[in-house]
Amino acid sequence: MNKVGLGISPSQSWHRDLAALIDHIRMRNFPEVLHETLKHLVSFDTILVATYKHSFKPIVVLSDHPQRMSATLAKYINEVYILDPLFNAIRNGVNGGVYRLREIAPDSFESTEYYRSCYHEFDLVDEIILIVPLENDVVFTVSLGRKSSLGSITRAERNTLNSVFPVISALVHQFWIAQSSEYVHDEQARNSMEYALSTFGSGVLTKREQEITGLILQGHSSKSIAQLLDISAGTVKVHRKNIHARLNTSTQSELFSMFLGHLTSLANG
Repeated sequence: MNKVGLGISPSQSWHRDLAALIDHIRMRNFPEVLHETLKHLVSFDTILVATYKHSFKPIVVLSDHPQRMSATLAKYINEVYILDPLFNAIRNGVNGGVYRLREIAPDSFESTEYYRSCYHEFDLVDEIILIVPLENDVVFTVSLGRKSSLGSITRAERNTLNSVFPVISALVHQFWIAQSSEYVHDEQARNSMEYALSTFGSGVLTKREQEITGLILQGHSSKSIAQLLDISAGTVKVHRKNIHARLNTSTQSELFSMFLGHLTSLANG
């Protein structure tokens, strides 16, 4: 098989795909053509193309997740994206490029209740993400999911994506110039999610405890939180103990459930 992903120089297929991308560069179906191009370069089971901006709700541009996963995807987009590693990496200013999810995720992400109850439902063993910063603080992302049958991305496939990323990034920029008006982020959703995170535990937790609670829910260990906030790990552990005592919780699962309840109460209020 003559794939760039096998470490072979760009083939005639790549040139045909590139020509097709250029032909569709200002069309609404450019993401579908990009999907087909990536399938010829690397192996993956699922694709999710989305845009992010500040704390706005992400916009799904393209998804091929199975129908049975639609409820989980909707839960991510509408509720828990604010805890997601990609969302938070973008909000913290990650540079454009090609990343594995585990490279940008907090150190204890896979032990979070969010991972177990939501992300784990996608049944992925690896996720490779192309991050393209655009104008007006919008970030265009392409997430390629791999299940156990494919395993982790190979070095050759990673090198392939790195080599074509500048071209894909340039094409995405041109697509966005033509089509950005079709993808407008919801200002109300941004405000409500920022409010949800800032008010969780309000009146019960201190501001520092609220900050640490948010980091716990995202998947940061005590060591990671200590580094981020420039305090000792021992101090973080004391805060964690106080948080559970004040909220009458004992596990992260209970903390996560309480946060979801907080989101629901705000939405219904």
